[in-house]
Amino acid sequence: MSNVYVVIMAGGIGSRFWPESRIKKPKQFLDILNTGETLIQTTYARFLKIADKDNIFIVTNEQYIPTVQEQLPEITAEQILAEPMRKNTAPCIAYACHVIAQRDPEAVVIISPSDHLMLNEDKFLLTALEALDYAQQHEVLLTLGIKPTRPDTGYGYVQFEESTVAGHIHKVKTFTEKPDLELARTFIKSGDFLWNAGIFVWSVKSIMEAFDHLQQDIHQAFWAARKSFGTPEERRMIEKAYSICPNISIDYAIMEKADNVYVIPSAFGWSDLGTWASLYDNYEKDYYGNAVKGENVMIYDATNNMIMANKDKLVVVQGLEEYIIIDTDDVLLICRKDKEQEIKDITTDLKRQEKDEYL
Repeated sequence: MSNVYVVIMAGGIGSRFWPESRIKKPKQFLDILNTGETLIQTTYARFLKIADKDNIFIVTNEQYIPTVQEQLPEITAEQILAEPMRKNTAPCIAYACHVIAQRDPEAVVIISPSDHLMLNEDKFLLTALEALDYAQQHEVLLTLGIKPTRPDTGYGYVQFEESTVAGHIHKVKTFTEKPDLELARTFIKSGDFLWNAGIFVWSVKSIMEAFDHLQQDIHQAFWAARKSFGTPEERRMIEKAYSICPNISIDYAIMEKADNVYVIPSAFGWSDLGTWASLYDNYEKDYYGNAVKGENVMIYDATNNMIMANKDKLVVVQGLEEYIIIDTDDVLLICRKDKEQEIKDITTDLKRQEKDEYL
């Protein structure tokens, strides 16, 4: 379909992957899977299989534009949409969809984070194409759902109706963003909930209407900026639009409120690579369950650890079990895997202590 567009969101700072992921170079710009490609490069290559390269847009923070240009040299300046400040995913998506709508009012769009893993890429692409085809013909907001394996509080949950409306597509009953642990356990037990993968598909007409009805402030802010797109005035107008917009996710802003939300239950080996534990799960391991990135790591009587080391430094790990050990040029992190959620607290403490050089 020539009117298929892709929006890759690449403005996050990946704080749960500290100290490898830093504000200056967050995880989407790192070869964190040790594949020879950064996560954004892998994501871009994936979407080239379903969209023309001229129809792929990257939304990122202003400070990362040079990095995007370096890692994706085939992307033009017009395809990089610069966010002047971080306001979560709703303003980011509204900005991109307004740009695309002005260019092609008949466009269908797939929205994707820049740092997710799809082990079975062929299945993902088939699912995406089914979603794009349905979104082109119907006024719907589609999301891809993943069968949950644990009561995780870091994901949104999608409850769906048993019957399908077409193919593998189900109407969504409820859309709940990041429940507490007790509620997440209830969702898992019920069996009719999926994780929201954060990958959305819709026509620009459908998402424009949703913003118009449910988030007037955001919609009007970018509608006012549209006349400046592609001109020297765009940056100033986008700064003004972002200053008006609330800091809100697309899940809270639109998906929880809209009544035309649909889901495709999906199984393509998805991980959002949101934590060190999720990276460990997807890493090749030695006989003792250690996942290692580093050319000079020696291990003695240690099991089930995530170890990442500077290639020039000898790192010796002895007697540890279920630890995260990350050694960078200026930071050494040693943290129990079951305590990794506290890494965010560490970065908060560094900020409070004005040790920004380590963030």
